[in-house]
Amino acid sequence: MTETLLALDGLTKAYPGVIANRDVSFSIRRGGIHALLGENGAGKSTLVKTIYGLVRPDAGTMTLNGAPYMPADPGAARRAGVAMVFQHFSLFDAMTVAENIVLGMDQPPSPRAISAEVRRVSQLYGLPLDPARIVGDLSAGERQRVEIIRCLLQDPKLLIMDEPTSVLTPQEVDILFQTLRKLAAEGTAILYISHKLGEIAALCDEATVLRQGQVVATCDPRTTAPRAMAELMVGSVLQAPVRVARPEGAIALTLRGLTAPAPHRFGTALKGIDLSLRAGEVVGIGGVAGNGQDELVAALSGEMAVAADMVRLGDTAIGDAGVNARRAAGLLCGPEERLGHAAAPDMSLTENALLTGARRKDLARRGFVRWPAAKAFAQEIIAAFDVRTPGPEAAARSLSGGNLQKFVIGREILQNPRVLVVNQPTWGVDAAAAAAIRQALLTLADGGVAVIVISQDLDELMEVSDRFCALTDGRLSPSRPARGLTVDQIGLMLGGAHDLEVAHVGA
Repeated sequence: MTETLLALDGLTKAYPGVIANRDVSFSIRRGGIHALLGENGAGKSTLVKTIYGLVRPDAGTMTLNGAPYMPADPGAARRAGVAMVFQHFSLFDAMTVAENIVLGMDQPPSPRAISAEVRRVSQLYGLPLDPARIVGDLSAGERQRVEIIRCLLQDPKLLIMDEPTSVLTPQEVDILFQTLRKLAAEGTAILYISHKLGEIAALCDEATVLRQGQVVATCDPRTTAPRAMAELMVGSVLQAPVRVARPEGAIALTLRGLTAPAPHRFGTALKGIDLSLRAGEVVGIGGVAGNGQDELVAALSGEMAVAADMVRLGDTAIGDAGVNARRAAGLLCGPEERLGHAAAPDMSLTENALLTGARRKDLARRGFVRWPAAKAFAQEIIAAFDVRTPGPEAAARSLSGGNLQKFVIGREILQNPRVLVVNQPTWGVDAAAAAAIRQALLTLADGGVAVIVISQDLDELMEVSDRFCALTDGRLSPSRPARGLTVDQIGLMLGGAHDLEVAHVGA
């Protein structure tokens, strides 16, 4: 089928200090899987929000099924047949699957009818889901199924997906792709946003590339190399991160029998974690979402206190020390959730720079904030990590997800840590920015900083790590040299086979 479903003509949207979209024109065909590519801040989010009725353009038109289309709000978009699965799930943990789905409906059916419909649609599209299960007990992949089924119950003509695989296992990605291909075969158009260019090549049949708010290229992802697509996005040749051989330094951080109860019903208990980390070393920790990553970061940052001797910074026991004491000693952490945890949404970038940098960057003295110094620190982060923003006065929530990620990771790196722990450091970040962040972490290690990188991106971990561990149900596997590990060996570790001599598996 080649009939155009949605056509965009000259869409333009400006905000103070920035033009988010400039004269954007392209079309999406019925039954096609169309990729929307671009760097962080290229205008992708503004564009899909315009299509979904969250943003009103300053100029330009859209047609849907050959008729003028300009939804006043998401409700109008849904009624016209446009559905969207957002990068951040909008679900209530304490409610059931069926209850969460009902919340998105204008005229919900009876509980029995909605449960039957959820079962029917989930079976039809290969997305097994029990409507009676509590959402807080679901994996990240199962939560995404809830969002997708909520959209599918609207019988959409166009389904927009924003970074849909960022928290999925490879097996869950396969299931998702099977579902999307089935939808496309039935005539549903899919607009797919992702920074994982290998997935774009495997799934999509068309791609539109945005740069600085403008369409700069179109291509066929099936015949265009991922690196070539990345270079179209950034407008320059990509440089891969460079690792150098580093001599072993002194022990910088020791975890000894680190144990902690689950902080809440839907959390994961930490169970006897042992790890030693040397200065100048990068240890990668992989695992499927929900296996204790957030709890481990909380125990390292000081947000969750444990017995003093379970965490040692050098020779000093700090397990019972608070966040400020650990930061003062040089143990810095970057959590996964950037908006709300790593950054206060309504505070400016200057204020967010102050929040974690006050002591190590000398931004406050005798109870008074040194605002010029705080602003200068924010400007330093913006310049060093190419954060696309009008300036340090901009609110954190005004940045695209990838640009905020660059800001919060850069804020920690530029504080000269002794030990840095980062969780999902390149989540939702474009290829060029991801390479820059990884290079910054390697450069830190080259300078003698001990680094722990927690990530679900195995390619990322293999690229930056000296040693690799797997976190499964709150337990950490023994570490293995990252160089030479195979996919099969990593899979065994992620599956909980911590006691196997994985170096010989598959040999």
